Amino acid sequence: MSQGESAVTDPQVSAADQAQAGPVQEAGPAQADAAADEFAGAGDEAGDEAADDAGEDVAEPGSESEPGGAAPGLTDVADLELEGEIAADYIEGLLDVADLDGDIDMDVEGDRAVVSVVGATLDELVGPQGEVLEALQELTRLAVHRHTGNRTRIMIDVGGYRQRRRTELAETGRDAADEVKRTGMPKKLWAMNPFERKIVHDAVAAAGLRSESEGEEPDRRVVVLPGD
Repeated sequence: MSQGESAVTDPQVSAADQAQAGPVQEAGPAQADAAADEFAGAGDEAGDEAADDAGEDVAEPGSESEPGGAAPGLTDVADLELEGEIAADYIEGLLDVADLDGDIDMDVEGDRAVVSVVGATLDELVGPQGEVLEALQELTRLAVHRHTGNRTRIMIDVGGYRQRRRTELAETGRDAADEVKRTGMPKKLWAMNPFERKIVHDAVAAAGLRSESEGEEPDRRVVVLPGD
């Protein structure tokens, strides 16, 4: 397995079991269960309800749900590169435990590190609707946090899943905006995570309409509203 520069996930073995068995032992099953709580305010599901409701620039991913701005304690590219290296080592250990092949790339995009896994056996690393990928991202963030002491917004990707998902969701937002313009009626979309809602909000805004989010996680969804 080679190491280059960008992101992410895990396989058939559950993310928590892999983290427990892998060479890097930062996150066991108990920590996995508590990861969302520990990262409340910094993880993808954290503290972005007001920003998300307004369709503002919340963090992606998996996104995808903390208010804009770097995580506390991160000051320069060197910090983000260090996060990427820690995450890459962690993910490489998980892949070894699961006996899966994949090349790991690392990069820095804006104010976050990105680690990507590319290779032949990647579908199982993403899981249905990206659920395995999201679980691995949370475990990886926890591992990085324990090494650096800083909360992290690192993004994990597998086989370009997130980019494909962005394209699909942007089209969903444009289609919904076109329908609302045509009918003059609000349109409620299906439940999405903060990463997905952010993309839809941006697409709707680009189409000249307004959108908001309603409901509680995990059933929170975007509503596209007609113009004034």
